[in-house]
Amino acid sequence: MAPARLRVGIVSAGRVGTALGEALASAGHQIVALTARSPHSLHRAATRLPQARVLDLPGVVAEAQLLLLAVPDTALPGVIDQVAAANPRPGTIVAHTAGAHGVEILEPLAELGLITLALHPAMTFVGTTDDTARLASSCFGITSADEIGDAIAASLVLETGGTPVRIAEADRTLYHAALAHGANNLIALITDAVAALDAAIAGPDGLGRATATVDGPDAGVAARILGPLVRASLENVLEMGPSALTGPVARDDAATVRRHLAALSALPDHDLVTGYRALSARAVAQSGAGRDLRELLEVCS
Repeated sequence: MAPARLRVGIVSAGRVGTALGEALASAGHQIVALTARSPHSLHRAATRLPQARVLDLPGVVAEAQLLLLAVPDTALPGVIDQVAAANPRPGTIVAHTAGAHGVEILEPLAELGLITLALHPAMTFVGTTDDTARLASSCFGITSADEIGDAIAASLVLETGGTPVRIAEADRTLYHAALAHGANNLIALITDAVAALDAAIAGPDGLGRATATVDGPDAGVAARILGPLVRASLENVLEMGPSALTGPVARDDAATVRRHLAALSALPDHDLVTGYRALSARAVAQSGAGRDLRELLEVCS
């Protein structure tokens, strides 16, 4: 027997809410109403969820059997208060998508008889239909108050094509920190690496970029150099763990690391060497490198 089809209301039609709305609609649920204020949200709603009516928050609450709160973490408490004030029907399922929170933050709604869930897709969203396709290969951190909530949360995630992973209420912050460290801080790392490589390609006179490719100037050459290397490194560490480490730290090559630090220190952006030093120190700790490297990075820190 097919699972029950739900009338879904979304607060709001941002990147996450729109993608989840499309995925739930593909699973047969009815996206009946949503909130949308900005021009971007209104455009997303019109083009990707045209079946849904754009209403104010009380109107969405009144229409929904499943209420999806897809708002930033900082906005969530205020939205919960607004939902509570809108006289939601007992038995309504309410789920938020904030990574750092479980269901404790939804307690004001649980006290009104709502079924509360935390459904966080471990994915980055760019605001296109690619977001919806990526949900099918994503894991979701799910948290609920009881086994019934677990079953509902897992069912909803499976219907989107995703994989539910249960996270205890007490561990939601740690879960979110791990994702932010692995994904958001990766962006900072790669941005620094591109900047340093850009400087190396340009050379001391800044003319190297014009001869970087046979076709002439190419501002994206640093990203093209790093791309295959970074993708291979990511695949290797996910498969092999810390043993995937290569390079001067893995070789216990303190002399090369010392030259790296000097070269990066000479760049106008002095924070580049700070990031390199911090991550090299972590790599040293993970790899068990020798005393020379440890002392070099301790002296420089």
